[in-house]
Amino acid sequence: MARQKVANLVYKLSGFAVLLLSFAGGWLAMDYKHYVSTPLPITEPGYHHVIAAGTSLYRFSAELHQAGILPHPFYFKWMARFAGDTQAIKAGEYLFAPGITPPQLLQQVVSGAVIQHAFTIVEGWTFTQLLEALRHDDVITHTLDDLDPEQVMQHLGYAGQHAEGRFLPDTYHFPRDTTDVAFLQRAYQTMSDLLNTEWEQRDQGLPYKTAYDALIMASIIEKETAVPEERSEIAGVFVRRLQRGMRLQTDPTVIYGLGDRFDGNLRRRDLSSDSPYNTYMHSGLPPTPIALPGRASLHAALHPAAGDAIYFVARGDGSHVFSATLEAHNKAVRRYQINARRSAHDSAAK
Repeated sequence: MARQKVANLVYKLSGFAVLLLSFAGGWLAMDYKHYVSTPLPITEPGYHHVIAAGTSLYRFSAELHQAGILPHPFYFKWMARFAGDTQAIKAGEYLFAPGITPPQLLQQVVSGAVIQHAFTIVEGWTFTQLLEALRHDDVITHTLDDLDPEQVMQHLGYAGQHAEGRFLPDTYHFPRDTTDVAFLQRAYQTMSDLLNTEWEQRDQGLPYKTAYDALIMASIIEKETAVPEERSEIAGVFVRRLQRGMRLQTDPTVIYGLGDRFDGNLRRRDLSSDSPYNTYMHSGLPPTPIALPGRASLHAALHPAAGDAIYFVARGDGSHVFSATLEAHNKAVRRYQINARRSAHDSAAK
């Protein structure tokens, strides 16, 4: 009889345990469901976190839990294990946005959606200016700081190429610790691809022997005007000059040839200084680009505007007057430059 009572008690306790476990399992399931659908306690502007190389999911969970960002790390690890992502998180710099749920955070670190920083190469910069700006960017990993342009090109894998004009002005996005080598290689390849595409689609009858000639012309156009609508007009003038055997006679090439000697004021004696970049003294294009041309200038160089203008003069507001004859050009020079200088001199004398 006693044995029967014990058996009955064990049976009842087992039933209760099953009921208890069933209840607990149901409660855990409900709690887990609530956990995965509830945004994490992250406020604006988000939570910044760096996952070091070699960090395990368990260590990552612990770091977020200690920071007060990830409640119930057990659930997070359970979720990752169930998804098969325990070994899949990517190292890098992350920003977890307000409103993100645990599954979304897991997906972000598994996919490697790291913070993307931006650096803009400005149209018309010289390569020296690009290097200087790049060396002051604290997100880039610097390996080229002590090198001159020729040495930089060697490190990029382009030994013997002149650096000027080879890197496309644009805004580039990249993760922290991208090297300066990787960044410059990307900008170089972007320019190379664009130049090849534009060269294949160029107008017929242009006075360029190679795509590099077009790149040189594009750099001159870039430095000659800041007015987008004038780029093709400027290109047309220079193309017609080349076709007629005239010298380009453009100040920006002279300034580039002066280098550090240029103090911001181009003098008459500078126009007679002998330099391969002095297009007042030498016919044809200068030997290399003189700046980093943008997309619009490169397109203009290969699609110049039709017309008969072979001269232009600055109005003083950034735009230019275009003329087909020397007489009309001299008249425009008197109106917009000589008279303007006299007015400025008279105003200063008062």
